[in-house]
Amino acid sequence: MTHYPLIAPRPPKLSEHLDALRRVEQSGIYSNNGPEVRGFEADVTERLFGGAGASLAVANATLGLMIAIREAATPRFAPGALALMPALTFAATAQAAEWAGLTPLIADIDPETWSIDPDIEERLLALHGRRIAVVVPYATFGNAIDLDRYAWLQRRYEVGVVIDAASSLGTIDAAGKGFGADAPFATVFSMHATKTFAVAEGGLVHSGDTGLIDRLRAMINFGFQGQRSATLPGLNAKLPEVLAVMARAKLEEIEAVCAGRAAVEAAYRDALGDRFMLQTPLGTRRAIQFMPVLLPEALAGKRAAIVDTLAAEGVGCGQYFSPHLGEQPWFRDTALIEPTPVSDAVAGRMLSLPVTDAMTADDARRIAATLARACDAQAGTAPTAAYPTAPAIASLLVIGGGPAGTALLDAATKRGLLPDLAASGLVMVERDTMLGGGRLGRYGINSDSTAETFLSAIKDNVHPELADLIDHPAARDVARYSGALGVPLTVAGPLIRAMGERLGSLVERHGGTLLTGHEAIEARQTGDGLWNVRLRRLADGAEIEQRARHIAIATGGHQPLDRLAQQQVAGAPLVASAGDRLIQSDEVLGVDGYARIADLLGGKRDPRVVVIGGSTSAIATIALLLKSSPAIPWGPQAITLLHRRALRPFYPTPEAAHEEGFTDFGPDDICPVSGFVYRLAGFRLEARELVLRMMRVDGRTPEPRVRFHRIAGDDAEARGHLAEADLVIAAMGYRPRVLPLSDANGDPIDLAAHHDAAMVDKHCRIVGADGQPIANAFGIGLAAGFVPWGPMGGEKSFVGQANGLWQWQNDVGLMIVDQVLGQSARAVA
Repeated sequence: MTHYPLIAPRPPKLSEHLDALRRVEQSGIYSNNGPEVRGFEADVTERLFGGAGASLAVANATLGLMIAIREAATPRFAPGALALMPALTFAATAQAAEWAGLTPLIADIDPETWSIDPDIEERLLALHGRRIAVVVPYATFGNAIDLDRYAWLQRRYEVGVVIDAASSLGTIDAAGKGFGADAPFATVFSMHATKTFAVAEGGLVHSGDTGLIDRLRAMINFGFQGQRSATLPGLNAKLPEVLAVMARAKLEEIEAVCAGRAAVEAAYRDALGDRFMLQTPLGTRRAIQFMPVLLPEALAGKRAAIVDTLAAEGVGCGQYFSPHLGEQPWFRDTALIEPTPVSDAVAGRMLSLPVTDAMTADDARRIAATLARACDAQAGTAPTAAYPTAPAIASLLVIGGGPAGTALLDAATKRGLLPDLAASGLVMVERDTMLGGGRLGRYGINSDSTAETFLSAIKDNVHPELADLIDHPAARDVARYSGALGVPLTVAGPLIRAMGERLGSLVERHGGTLLTGHEAIEARQTGDGLWNVRLRRLADGAEIEQRARHIAIATGGHQPLDRLAQQQVAGAPLVASAGDRLIQSDEVLGVDGYARIADLLGGKRDPRVVVIGGSTSAIATIALLLKSSPAIPWGPQAITLLHRRALRPFYPTPEAAHEEGFTDFGPDDICPVSGFVYRLAGFRLEARELVLRMMRVDGRTPEPRVRFHRIAGDDAEARGHLAEADLVIAAMGYRPRVLPLSDANGDPIDLAAHHDAAMVDKHCRIVGADGQPIANAFGIGLAAGFVPWGPMGGEKSFVGQANGLWQWQNDVGLMIVDQVLGQSARAVA
């Protein structure tokens, strides 16, 4: 039986290069960029990169990544700076970023090329802005990814770029050049014994920017430039002369090696392509290290058995990269991880087949046939994709696992009730691949909750898994805003996701069920007092019905377009007044919203904007317009706020208000529990400061680019502002996303939320249009319309809806938990 090892290292034999070794001995130079290293660098630049740019030999590729990442990140290097990279790469990519002082930001991949998804990449660059100090794409399995696009990203976002091309030395791009030639950033290659360019150990950094290579050369020599005095961050990463001898020898044979491996890859593709999913190749030739292939989805659960069968047939097999970065324990605790559904699926089905210098195309065809037989043997017993085991009747089915849904779980932890809630038959339904996602982290504004509020959810939590998050990078990022006017939601979002992931693990450990990647379509009452909830799995559209004693809708809010058609402002229909100049604030507040506004107003010499509304989102919209960059040339009073109700600032005590000369409040405006003035109606943090300025409280100077105008009935002045505006932004709050509910006869239930009323009552119960609560149905979250009462506090004068993460994570969430567990206990009794 012929044996095919996955990897068969074949570096040059030193015994065949005695003359070169004698040359090293005679020179008396064994390291420190000696003649062999310099000769190799010049030769490899000429032969693999067409003489363009310069190359730097390093002791290994990980050290090369470390110095290149650190150098590229320098303009944005600061505590909490991020290195954006794909999930499907080797641990060295993320480790190098961490050793360089950055936090890895791990993102999902494209389903065809298996490189970082370009749309996600650009979304995250817009989302995190200057916090991303460097982008570190991986040239997956030797693929020649589009470096021109990364040069554009480097210019567009003024961000550092370093290409991890560990397996690509010898790859040729689509233009027929060596991969990395002419690129304005560093491309880092490995010369490890297991790579196609096999030496023993070593790496190579190439760039079209010779000045960059000069800086990196100093950095690998302790940061010395010229004299022995550190002027740059540095370490010792120099390649020894003996290894340079081997590298020069390998360079002589690399063309033949790559050509042979390319023939093996072509044979694999011909034999496997009709049955297995293969990576889309990029470039004209890959310096392929092994052949990656995805098992059919139905056989993913049988991968271990297939690997054992291949081994018994003499075929070595690997699983690069499974687990991917986002699944590895160290990075789960130290990195920021985006949802990675494609990486999860690809890593879960990945096999790596042998490609060695000794193999032929016939060998590849024989291995492909062996793989096919192994899969056929397992096909009859392969499990089909099934739903996770869920209770026949859930005690509570929570629809939505974003900030509000996870806040309910966090509230349960505050009284040690999460284990009981989970064990009673809790089912969480979430469209995303993990709990804690939602849209909160995709807004480009600051929170109206403090950093301390976000951290209170985990600090000293009874569950160590949550308490330990206080040292997670996401929590440290939030903590940096302690005492500030809120937290950027792009910073708060990763902490909510990290909490959601751990809360989900706690739910499952204590007997609850997570149905991530699912959506609820509708819920119908049954004759026996239960709910039948129809669920759809997003991956394949499969549907089930889940019965539940209670449901909780935590699906957030939105700004429906039909509301604009009915809106009257200053005595005239808003749509008629604003026409095609009208947009909603939710479009502005997203991370790419300001760029859209800048485009809409581009070319206007004196742009005029009207914002309509008296909510936090209205003030947040104005703050975003004022502080974002590149700045729009706002003139005096260029931004007008039209509002109906008086704008109220929050104060911690009546005395604090009086000290600043603010007296526009009475006894009904003071919370009887906390003593706060306008506890619910008052603007806080960044919005509060703008309101106080515009009201000239305590001698504050109004923002000259803004004016506030309170609408009074048929208001001609307000209509004039609307007529003059280049853009009108409606910031009229949010309405809840309400799941369709029907009664036991299948007839739709008319809800109060359908008529612009609050979705829930004082007990968080969903309310019908008749004002009566719907049995065993709860709501929580943005736009639910809950108003605190009794021991929860709040001023008597408050009108409207109260939305607050702290409330959801405490009294509001516990109100639902207590009702569910109380009824469950009575049912058991």
